[in-house]
Amino acid sequence: MTTQTPNADGRKKKAVAPIVVRILLGLSLVVFGLNMFLNFMPPPSKPLAEGAAAFAGALMKSGYMMQLIGATQLVVGVLLLLNRFVPLALVLFAPFMVNSLAFHICLEHSGLPMAAVFAALEAYLAWVYRRAYAALFMPHFTP
Repeated sequence: MTTQTPNADGRKKKAVAPIVVRILLGLSLVVFGLNMFLNFMPPPSKPLAEGAAAFAGALMKSGYMMQLIGATQLVVGVLLLLNRFVPLALVLFAPFMVNSLAFHICLEHSGLPMAAVFAALEAYLAWVYRRAYAALFMPHFTP
């Protein structure tokens, strides 16, 4: 007969949440990253606002930016799904997330709820993995 401490169940539940969030975010990023290359999702039926369309057009005309965004999403998603280099994956995804939030706050409000959900998922995982970032916040570091 095994005995459990009162906190054992709480720790198990706590340990499941990061896995679920990591997999949910990873799957989403793999799908969106693949879509950048394979275009299997239909474009939005509603046209973008003028500023948003100009910004998206400029990214596409650059000849590399949309591919870079798609590749980054795909790599980050795969790393999250494989549970490999998760803190690095979150750092790679952070600039995209900041820009996505700014884009939806300033240019195209309709996508803001989805961007906020992605930001919340990333923020949660960053908090879970916060010990991995401790050295980044040291004012003085000697290699």
